[in-house]
Amino acid sequence: MERLVIVGAGLAAAKAVERLRDEDYEGSITVVGAESYAPYERPPLSKDLLLGKDTDPEVLDPGWWADHDVRLLTGDRATSLDRSERRVTLESGERLPYDLLILATGAQPRVPDVPGADTALYLRTREDSAELLRALESGGRLVIIGAGWIGLEVAAAARHHGVEVVVLEQADLPLANVVGVELAEHLVGLHRSHGVDLRTGVAVEEVLVRSGRPTGVRTSQGTIDADHVLVAVGAVPDVVLAEDAGLEVDGGIVVDERFQTADERVMAIGDVANAWNTTLHDRLRVEHWDNAIRQGRAAADVLLGLDTTHDWLPYFFTDQFELSMEYVGRAGPDDRLEIHGDLTANRFIAYWFDGQNLLTAAMNVGIWDVSDTLREMVGRRVDPAELAAVG
Repeated sequence: MERLVIVGAGLAAAKAVERLRDEDYEGSITVVGAESYAPYERPPLSKDLLLGKDTDPEVLDPGWWADHDVRLLTGDRATSLDRSERRVTLESGERLPYDLLILATGAQPRVPDVPGADTALYLRTREDSAELLRALESGGRLVIIGAGWIGLEVAAAARHHGVEVVVLEQADLPLANVVGVELAEHLVGLHRSHGVDLRTGVAVEEVLVRSGRPTGVRTSQGTIDADHVLVAVGAVPDVVLAEDAGLEVDGGIVVDERFQTADERVMAIGDVANAWNTTLHDRLRVEHWDNAIRQGRAAADVLLGLDTTHDWLPYFFTDQFELSMEYVGRAGPDDRLEIHGDLTANRFIAYWFDGQNLLTAAMNVGIWDVSDTLREMVGRRVDPAELAAVG
């Protein structure tokens, strides 16, 4: 019997094994995760769970694993990979032989190289989210280092709890490299209108610590007292296992359009995979929920012998105060932006066009059930009448 081992028990792994068993894959399957939880979705960690909503983020029912003859090992990190022996060794000492291996080791929060950063809060796991929620419920002032998607979502959740929030962003505008200047300014205005003290062009020099706990932040513009400090400056792919095993790593584990490494027995999916995209003709490492789902299912299809490639466009979503949006595609820094709808009411669709007038990305805000239509439009020239008909 073919032995499949998946290292990493996140959303991508869960979707891979679900597809395999749905399609009657007969090999043995073992999924190994460093966390003590079964695979769960991460978006609620910075959204519903932080808002105190009763949400269960687990991907599959607890009984699914045994019912479908999948061995799930949680709380046991993989420590080494021997490709010549086709064996994964776990922290517990158990050795797992494999015929096929999928690396889905995900990413870890980026820790900035400033004194005291290791004492701050981070947000990656369910434990992190629970700890952050306790901090928000205790009140006081929260300083957030980084105004990316996670930082801004946490800021919105903190204001929901009545917490005083200071957000520090080193760039002149948050997320301008993703959504452009006009929409970045709109996000800044949204947060400030809800009482967020969002400061841009600020360099953090130190997280101040007393008795092992952060008490403030020293910046290029002065010192800010804090009851809690969250660092949200991005994530780095967890490539240690792959790198130590001699697999190619370049901003993630390098794989082709079928998620295959140079070792025919080893694949990589999810946040850790730097995969060739056949539509964009470029490598992409994407840390979003939709990508984990699609890559997990696609990797399963590859193992099932189906003609599947990494050809879809990136997608992500966010919820911040009254702004809820979905984004599909990948806009370039020089692309032209068109906004159709009411920006001030947070009900509009943003379109990005390149120099050849090709639609490179689209973002719907407060207008729903159009994401699939926008996905079909991205990558081609679109008639103005067709744009007007959406939403």
